[in-house]
Amino acid sequence: MSVRKREWTTPKGETKSAWVVDYFDTSGKRRLKTFPLGKKKQADQFAATASVEVRDGVHVADSASVTVEKAGALWIASGETAGLERSTINQRKSHLENHIVPLIGQVLLSKLTVPAVREFEDKMRQEGRSPAMAKKVLTSLGSILADAGERGLATRNPVRDIRGSRKGRERRSERRQKGRVEVGVDIPTRDEIKALVASLDDHWRPLLVTTIFTGMRSSEIRGLRWQDVDFKRGEIRVTQRADEFGEIGKPKSEAGIRTIPVPPLVINALKEHRLKQPNGTVLVFGNPEGEPRSHTNIINKGLIPAMIRAGVTVEGKAKYTGLHSLRHFYASWLINRKEDGGLGLPAKMVQERLGHASIVMTMDVYGHLFPRADDGREMADAANALLN
Repeated sequence: MSVRKREWTTPKGETKSAWVVDYFDTSGKRRLKTFPLGKKKQADQFAATASVEVRDGVHVADSASVTVEKAGALWIASGETAGLERSTINQRKSHLENHIVPLIGQVLLSKLTVPAVREFEDKMRQEGRSPAMAKKVLTSLGSILADAGERGLATRNPVRDIRGSRKGRERRSERRQKGRVEVGVDIPTRDEIKALVASLDDHWRPLLVTTIFTGMRSSEIRGLRWQDVDFKRGEIRVTQRADEFGEIGKPKSEAGIRTIPVPPLVINALKEHRLKQPNGTVLVFGNPEGEPRSHTNIINKGLIPAMIRAGVTVEGKAKYTGLHSLRHFYASWLINRKEDGGLGLPAKMVQERLGHASIVMTMDVYGHLFPRADDGREMADAANALLN
């Protein structure tokens, strides 16, 4: 590895000078990296960095590198080969084509540094991308670099470096911004659910009652099969889901495969619903063609009109406009004390019923709903039991 001054004469007779870093890469191939005459410091820095990278076997020369756009195309191809859902592939393509390529698509991976990524992030915000979108696109860029690293096309992942330094700060910021789900704001109250159930018509009652008392995700409800409903045992087994395109697949994680006990109210509604369907129907809540019903159809024609009929409104509009609000209610119903109309289940059972991959996820969202064991009455009882 050497840094030397090179002088040469152009075909026009002009004398040129530059600093050249002369070295051999990890494969033993000779490489020359040229810097302008006034950039001796940068040449020395490059030589020092390249020397360490070559020694560690991770160096990629600029001439052997690829552009961010090319690496992004390989990243998308990797996802398609791995069988990722169409919605995930479409999101990857959207991030690459609409946000990454226009701003840094032609930059070589070997030149993508932490300052370059910070500048890219700033440009996204300056051009009107929301903070949430900028964060998602940055995550995609990090995934592109990770994929390129596995292919030997990149030696570093500056997105990972940035995220590592921000991790604690971002987590605290997200907690402040997002907050916890609140009863009456994100979670329907008991009275609102009672009014909603009473307002359901025969067509939407089976689906919405099942959602309320199972907490199943929209994709799981839309992919539910009759063979997964056990009328005798009063249970529903979640084994598959329907994505936004109606394609059937496995739940998002192993934890999503679960068995949920359901009350007679749900079983009776499903029995009546089945009697109205033709023999051989596979999906419980399919459309007239037997295909998965769309999420938008359920919201706009089922949930929102039912909310309005029930009087669960704000300024004349449905107060809750997403099926996830019913999932939140189910979680609170599992958690609440029995004397308060709930089931009083421990956190681990709540996690299993909801199909969360981690207890941390359950506690982050619903931990504040669990009854405290140190309220005044229980503290007095414990003290009396200890001292008497």
